Amino acid sequence: MTHEARPALLSAALDAATRGWAVFPLRPGGKPPALHGEASCHGIGDCTAGHRKWEQRATTDPDRIQRAWSAGSFNVGIATGPSRLVVVDLDMPKLNSSKGTPSGVTTFEALCERAGQAAPATYRVRTASGGKHLYFTAPPGIRLTNTAGLLGPLIDTRAWGGYVVAPGSVVNGHAYEVTDPAPVADLPTWLLQALTAAPAPAQPVRIQAPRFGNRAADVALERETATVRATTEGGRNEQLLRSARAVGRFVAWGDLPRHKVEQAFQEAGESTGLPAAECHTTIRSALNWSIRTCRPRGTAA
Repeated sequence: MTHEARPALLSAALDAATRGWAVFPLRPGGKPPALHGEASCHGIGDCTAGHRKWEQRATTDPDRIQRAWSAGSFNVGIATGPSRLVVVDLDMPKLNSSKGTPSGVTTFEALCERAGQAAPATYRVRTASGGKHLYFTAPPGIRLTNTAGLLGPLIDTRAWGGYVVAPGSVVNGHAYEVTDPAPVADLPTWLLQALTAAPAPAQPVRIQAPRFGNRAADVALERETATVRATTEGGRNEQLLRSARAVGRFVAWGDLPRHKVEQAFQEAGESTGLPAAECHTTIRSALNWSIRTCRPRGTAA
């Protein structure tokens, strides 16, 4: 089969694999993985020795890719960890964002300026929503994982435990397109330092006897998880982060046990199609931030 004769999505998958990027199929026209979950695993094929998730099944083998994409018009996911990639995801403000909210691109440019660094020259992809993916080679000997909002609002990163949609894929009628085919640069030192900096020491949280009772906390948890479940593709991770932060103060005040909040938001996030690892990272980051920055109940707005 010549390159010209291949279906476009098969070509996208093979082109990514040629670069050494491990790929796996995503749902046609969408972002969630198209592979079976653990609950429906029959323990055959790749899963003979136990269920293998999308990160484990991602491949650069052209024969496996041919077989997978011959079964349907799947979008292409790139498993960033096995591909030795760190991808900086610069998102666009959502419809429900505050007026004047800067895009991830604008925030990242400001971040570069504060660091006294030029915007990195590297392989770039425009996403279906109009955002940007900046591809970098992961540093050797360091196992980076996903982050959500660590570098700034509307800036996420994808590494081990994460994936990005490959160029050539189409979501909601909009294609992911390469805007700069430059070679993939090494992750800049200043960005690596920002991603691995030790968190600020947690401030002691003054736990007070609840004045509002657990009812207010339960209502807040129910409301925020419902909001996450109702969020459409494109704003899911941002809403998960925002909602978990909103409930985090009740954890700090002792109104809700942390494990209960984590489980509720994990289920809500996964129900929207977000990967389990991404949900876990976002929720943990949000609750840690809330607990660290929470003010005593009497002074909270």
